[in-house]
Amino acid sequence: MTFFTHFGKYILMIKGMFTRAENRRMYWKELMHQCSEIGIGSLGIVAIISIFMGAVSAVQTAYQLVSPVIPKSTIAQIVRDTVILEFAPTLVCIVLAGVVGSKIASELGNMRVSEQIDALEIMGINTKSYLIAPKILAALIVIPLLVILSMGLGIWGGRIAGVASGILSSDTFDRGLLENFMPYNVRFAMYKAYTFSFIISSIPAYYGYYVKGGALEIGRSSTKSVVVSCIMILFADYILAAIFL
Repeated sequence: MTFFTHFGKYILMIKGMFTRAENRRMYWKELMHQCSEIGIGSLGIVAIISIFMGAVSAVQTAYQLVSPVIPKSTIAQIVRDTVILEFAPTLVCIVLAGVVGSKIASELGNMRVSEQIDALEIMGINTKSYLIAPKILAALIVIPLLVILSMGLGIWGGRIAGVASGILSSDTFDRGLLENFMPYNVRFAMYKAYTFSFIISSIPAYYGYYVKGGALEIGRSSTKSVVVSCIMILFADYILAAIFL
């Protein structure tokens, strides 16, 4: 299948989600379930990555800033801006593309292969709206919150590493965090978070929803969805940086 064929089916899938819910309570229950699966299920890996990401950033920045002219508080500024602008939104979302994306693709693929989706359609349920929309909406709600948590944990990890290794004192680090702070960086990071959330949820949903074959094809479709999602995240990262910075 060509790129335009995939893109056309993808747009039609997104368009097919916007219909009136058959049962609002059922949709709400599915949305809350997906929020729990995506948010609570990814909390551990996001926390671990964020803390060590900030710690490594602090240590490597201190290793490169060897000039006595540059104040120690600059290390905190670099860690803060690096974590907020790039590490928290981009790196965490690439990891979530593997964790969340593969789960969405394999779940929908298994439902397609076992003909559960066909059974729901026979019952008159819009499967795009019931199965895909709650996943995308839950990702748009939960993943930006995980990115905000990642920002805080990343900066905290950098502070712990900097103080524990004797690179700088806690007061110096805290002072550096407040110097030359630009609130727009946080807003730009949230632009990234919402864009990447949509990519992480919609592309694997497409590959899982339209899978054909058996268990082997589910695995291939899941792997392909993660690869395409990561490529699109990096491409969107460049486009957003070129537009908003």
